[in-house]
Amino acid sequence: MVAIIDYDAGNIRSVEKALEALGARPVVTRDPEVIEGADRVILPGVGSFGDAMGRLNQYGLPQLIRKTVSSGKPFLGICLGLQLLFEESQESPGVPGLGILKGKILKIPPAEGLKIPHMGWNSLSLRPDTRLFFGIRDQEYVYFVHSYYLKAEDLGQVAATAWYGTEIHAAVEAGNVFACQFHPEKSGQAGLRILKNFLEA
Repeated sequence: MVAIIDYDAGNIRSVEKALEALGARPVVTRDPEVIEGADRVILPGVGSFGDAMGRLNQYGLPQLIRKTVSSGKPFLGICLGLQLLFEESQESPGVPGLGILKGKILKIPPAEGLKIPHMGWNSLSLRPDTRLFFGIRDQEYVYFVHSYYLKAEDLGQVAATAWYGTEIHAAVEAGNVFACQFHPEKSGQAGLRILKNFLEA
C-alpha cells in the first residue's frame, strides 16, 4: 500500500490516478497509523513553501514524516514535496523546511526570454545508475511547474539536473529518499516509468 500524505495540497488526485494506472493501491491520508503501516509514502504538493509547512505543522505531520524516512521505507517527494524536504526556501524567508536533506530552495533568476514560473517540458541530464531513472534515457523530457528550484548541498544526492536559465537540481536520491521537482504523474510514459521504479525501489 502506498500512502499519499494529505495536507490539503494540490495535484494529489493526479498522483493517485497515475499510481492506480500502475496497479498500486494508493491511499490519500494523514492518519499516522495508515502512514506508518504503508509500504511506501509520497509527499506531493503544489503551492507556497510557507503555506505548505504551515499545514504540515497544523496536522502534526513533520515529526511523522521524519519518523517515516528514518524507518527506511521508500519515500518520494514531488514538486513542492521535494522542496519541503530541504532546509529553507527564498519563497518563505524564516520558515524552516523539514530539514531531512541539506540544501536551499532558490528563486529562478530572471533572464531575457525566460518565463517564470517555469511551466512546461524540459529535458533531464541523468546521473548514471540511479534507481529512480532505471530504464529512462538521458535527456528524456518531463513536465515542470515551478518558480523556485533546489540547490542541494550534497551533489552526490543529485540524480538529475535540468537547465532553465540556471542549473536546477531536478531530482535527488539519498538512500530511501527520492524526490522530483518535476511532475512524473504528468510526464507521460517516462513519468509512469519513474513512478514504477519508485514502487519497485
